[in-house]
Amino acid sequence: MRRVSSKLPEWAKEPLRPLRRFAEGLVYAGEGRVCPVCGRSSRRFKPSPIDRREDAQCVYCGALERHRLVWLFIQKKTNLFDGKPKTMLHVAPESCFEPRFRKHLGDNYLTADLFNRRAMVRMDVADIQYADQSFDIIACSHVLEHVQDDRRAMREFFRVLKNDGWAILLVPITSEHTIEDPSIVDPKERLRVFGQEDHVRRYGPDVVDRLREAGFTVEIIGINDLVNDKEAIEMGLTADTGMIYYCTKQSCG
Repeated sequence: MRRVSSKLPEWAKEPLRPLRRFAEGLVYAGEGRVCPVCGRSSRRFKPSPIDRREDAQCVYCGALERHRLVWLFIQKKTNLFDGKPKTMLHVAPESCFEPRFRKHLGDNYLTADLFNRRAMVRMDVADIQYADQSFDIIACSHVLEHVQDDRRAMREFFRVLKNDGWAILLVPITSEHTIEDPSIVDPKERLRVFGQEDHVRRYGPDVVDRLREAGFTVEIIGINDLVNDKEAIEMGLTADTGMIYYCTKQSCG
């Protein structure tokens, strides 16, 4: 007898997602956590989808810790919402951000991804098909650890960013210093060495040196730069949140 898989294809899951979100909303209903991205409260956040980290993901919009910190930073410290027209490149767009950026920026908002067909353009960040100084804003989160030539990708981001623009570039920091070995191509070995089958390196805090070598002035933003301890607890901002690397072309002096 032919065995039939019980796993639903992605297209079949789409109609079920609103129902699942509604059920999760009932389970997590209450106070105690608030998501700054969607503004909704819950008793707690749900586990993260990949590593099942507890109290991590907003039940309603799907924002993880790093997304909540980025949203706070954008609102409090950048000019994205000042009402003036801006062009934005959003690489590997997160579902919690995409509709909000699209609503605000309209036709000036561009999503890009190498593999996701839902993105507006197919893009290799190491070979960006746009002219110098094309974008006022670039957002790229947890992508560079997948890119073989990340230094070239950083230079490409610098090239297409306008002189008075800014970029938010995030990577997971999982090592004391950056570790990479191009000879490691087996997914199982990458999982063992880099922590994920499709990662090509582990980043350390020295990622800042690579960004600066690409030409950027880098400001490092953490939780304490944006909220107090009470707000951090309410928004679920923990040690897993990570840091924001705010990159510009302007000299600090």
